[in-house]
Amino acid sequence: MLFKEGLNVIGRIKDRLSRIRTNLTRLDDQPISKAALVVILFLDIFILTSVFNGLDEHTRQLPAPDDSIPYFCRDIVINRDWTPTNRIDNLSGIIISYSNSYYRIEEKKKNRHPVCAPFLDLVDQIKDDKELAAVFEERSKFDRESKDLQRKIGDLKGAYDTSLLETIARQKEGQANVDQIKKDLQEKTNTLNTLRGQIDALELKINGNGKVRLLWEKLQGLQQTDRERLRADLRSIYFWFPIKRLGMQMLFLLPLFAIFYAWNDASIRKSRGIQALISTHLMVVSFIPIFFKIIETVYDIIPKKLLKKLIELLESLKLVAIWYYFVIALAVAAALFIIYIFQKKLFSREKLMERRIAKGQCQQCGKQLPPGSQACPFCGFAQFKACSSCDRPTLVSGKYCRECGKAQ
Repeated sequence: MLFKEGLNVIGRIKDRLSRIRTNLTRLDDQPISKAALVVILFLDIFILTSVFNGLDEHTRQLPAPDDSIPYFCRDIVINRDWTPTNRIDNLSGIIISYSNSYYRIEEKKKNRHPVCAPFLDLVDQIKDDKELAAVFEERSKFDRESKDLQRKIGDLKGAYDTSLLETIARQKEGQANVDQIKKDLQEKTNTLNTLRGQIDALELKINGNGKVRLLWEKLQGLQQTDRERLRADLRSIYFWFPIKRLGMQMLFLLPLFAIFYAWNDASIRKSRGIQALISTHLMVVSFIPIFFKIIETVYDIIPKKLLKKLIELLESLKLVAIWYYFVIALAVAAALFIIYIFQKKLFSREKLMERRIAKGQCQQCGKQLPPGSQACPFCGFAQFKACSSCDRPTLVSGKYCRECGKAQ
């Protein structure tokens, strides 16, 4: 009983798909004109583009892992990359990048992780402090100048040592060149010391700021439990995010598909040809993103992780070549499948015969037949045979008799 019901369901699905395929290209049982087809294709492209744009805007409302736990919070808490020796440089990079950006995306502050929120809030306050941002920019400028001077001093020291050795070897010849290099070296060293003093003064001003001082205190107060909690929550967020994203996407796509499906069903039942044609196209167009988003989510959850583990295993066993053998085999299989589809479905002999008969060509060699020809004057192939139902002449490769309409 269940098996029979299953067969009935499969049969109904096949009938429905066949009807959809027919309604995509026919209007009132007649092929649609090329002009109408162009209009429909433009509509399909416009609707598909609008659906993907709306889907992107809708899905963006879902907090991403980077919104809850930004990378710099991971560096602070999980990686422990912010130390007393580099924390000003790290903070300076964030502040200057924000200050120089032309396009700023508003962050989803309400979705911040509790461990990250105190750091993010303080950094936001520092970003909005224009006077403090100017101090960071000035320090960055002096820091670039000092690094450039250090490079030049290094070059001069190398030149000085070389010139000094040459002077000794030449019995004090070239002493003027050595003195000039020594003078330049001294001047640049003095300038570098001045710059370092200015940088120290600016860093003192930065460290004296209340918001920065509070940020450093929170850095010092980080506990191992905070690190473990953030790392565990980050793994959980990355695991569940694809499923939540799919749910958000389906909230947008499924109602749209349901509307087009209901419209299509009503149009077919009431024999509204133009509406059935348009609604069928819109139903197929709205199903395309549903199909691809489901495939994308399944790939993110299962095969992507499995492939990563598989490649790691092959690398550990020094058998990575097997992976490339598999990729080559997959490419060959895909090529065979595509060729099969083109050859058997799109360019099959049945389709070829339909085109040749419609254009008045020979069913055997494909050359244009003179009007009224019973056989091809080029290859001699007889174009007609007796119908099995009415016994009158009908085309050899025709699916139905041209006289009585019976299937051949």
